[in-house]
Amino acid sequence: MDTKAGLSESEELQGTTSLVQKGEKKSQPAPKRFIRQAVPDKILKDPLLNEAISVLPANYNFEVHKTVWRIQKDGAKSVALQFPEGLLMYSCVLADIFQKFAGAEQVLIMGDVAFGACCVDDLSAEALGAELLVHYGHSCLVPIEVTRVPCMYVFVDIKCDVEHLVATVRHNFEPAARLALAGTIQFASSMQEARNSLSSTHPNIVVPQSKPLSPGEVLGCTAPVLADKGADADAILFVADGRFHLEAIMIANPGVPAYRYDPYSRTITREEYDQAGMRDVRRRAVEAARGASFFGIILGTLGRQGNPRIVDQLCEEMEAQGRQFVRVLLSEISPQKLAMMGHVDAWIQVACPRLSIDWGEGFRVPTLTPYEAWVALGKAPPFWEGGRGALDPYPMDYYDREGGPWNSTYHRKPPRGAQGPRAAGQPRDRGGDGCGCARGPA
Repeated sequence: MDTKAGLSESEELQGTTSLVQKGEKKSQPAPKRFIRQAVPDKILKDPLLNEAISVLPANYNFEVHKTVWRIQKDGAKSVALQFPEGLLMYSCVLADIFQKFAGAEQVLIMGDVAFGACCVDDLSAEALGAELLVHYGHSCLVPIEVTRVPCMYVFVDIKCDVEHLVATVRHNFEPAARLALAGTIQFASSMQEARNSLSSTHPNIVVPQSKPLSPGEVLGCTAPVLADKGADADAILFVADGRFHLEAIMIANPGVPAYRYDPYSRTITREEYDQAGMRDVRRRAVEAARGASFFGIILGTLGRQGNPRIVDQLCEEMEAQGRQFVRVLLSEISPQKLAMMGHVDAWIQVACPRLSIDWGEGFRVPTLTPYEAWVALGKAPPFWEGGRGALDPYPMDYYDREGGPWNSTYHRKPPRGAQGPRAAGQPRDRGGDGCGCARGPA
C-alpha cells in the first residue's frame, strides 16, 4: 500500500473491454489497474509550504501535501483534526499550515482523547460543522463511507533505523528461525523494508495479517493467531515503543515467545505475559456472570468505539432468554461510575475489550467483553475448554473480518446471496478487503 504524499486519497479503478465479432472467440478483459491522481506540482513544489512542513519531524509522514490537496479539492472551509495524545504537540503547526496554504477558513483541533481508530469522532465533527475530518495516527477501522462527514486517515508513517533493525535480527536470531514480524501501524513500512532486506539471510520471516488491517499491523484488541494465518512461528518480533499492542498478539499466541524492538531506544527485549493469570481472572468473571439476574449493556460513545449492532444482538439474545437488562451509554467506563448503579449484577461493555481484560478485577461486579458475554449466555464455547490451561486460545479478533459474532468490524463479508439489494442511501459493503480510505489498495 502507498501512503506517500505524492498520491491523493482518491483512486479510479479502470478496466478495458473488447468488441467481439460474430464467430470470434471472446477475449479476456484486460487486467484492472489503479490510476492514482497526483498531487499538483504547484503544491508539491511550493517553497513556502515546504518550509512550513520542515518544522515537523523529518521522519514523521503527516502527508501534508496530500491533505492540502484534499482540502482544496473538496473546497472544505471548516476542517477538523483529530490526534492521539502523542501527536497533539504538532496540531497547531498543522492547523496553521492548512489555514495558510489549503484555504481552510476554520481548523478545529479536537482535543478529546483518541485511543485508537475506533475513537474517530465524526459525530462531534459533524456537530461542529466540519466539512472534512482528518484523523491522525491510526488505520481506518471505520470506513469513510460510514462516517457522517468526509474523513481522511493519515497513518503518520514513522521512519526508523531499518539498518539497525536488520542487524538486530541477524545478531539475535538464527537464519532458519521462523519469525513473525509485527508492530503498530506507524512502523508498517519499516517492517516491510526490513523483511525485504532480510530475505536473503532469514528467508522464513513472515508478516502476518488480520484483514482488514494492514500486513503486520496489530491493534490492542485485534491480533492474528499465527497458526490460523499460515504463519507458524518460533518467535514474534514486535516493533513498537510500548507493550499495549504487543500484549494483544501475545494473548492470541500464548505459546510463542515474544520480543520487542523499540525503534527509539534501538533495543530488543524479551517480553513476558501472565497468560494463566489473565485467563483465570476472565474465566471467573464469565462464570460469575452466568448467574446474574440483571445485566447492564454499555454502548461506548467515545467516538465510534461502541458498535450499536453488537448491542442490538446482545439485547435480542437477552430478550430471547428472558433476562432483565438495561442499556447504558458511556464515553469513559470506570469502576466508580458503574458502582453507582448497584442494582446491576453484571456488565457487558461494548467499547474496548481491553478494559475488561486489563482492568476487569477493579470492577465490583463482572464486566465482560462481547465475546465473554456470548460465552456467559451459552452462545459461544468457553476459551478454557481447550484443555491446555494457560495455552487455551482467547480470541483477540475484535476487528478481524473473520472473527466471531461478537466482532465489531465494519468489513465482514456476508454469505453469498445473503446481502440482498442495497437500500437507498445505505453505504455499500466493500467486502472487507479495504475501507477505501487514503491508504490505497492492499
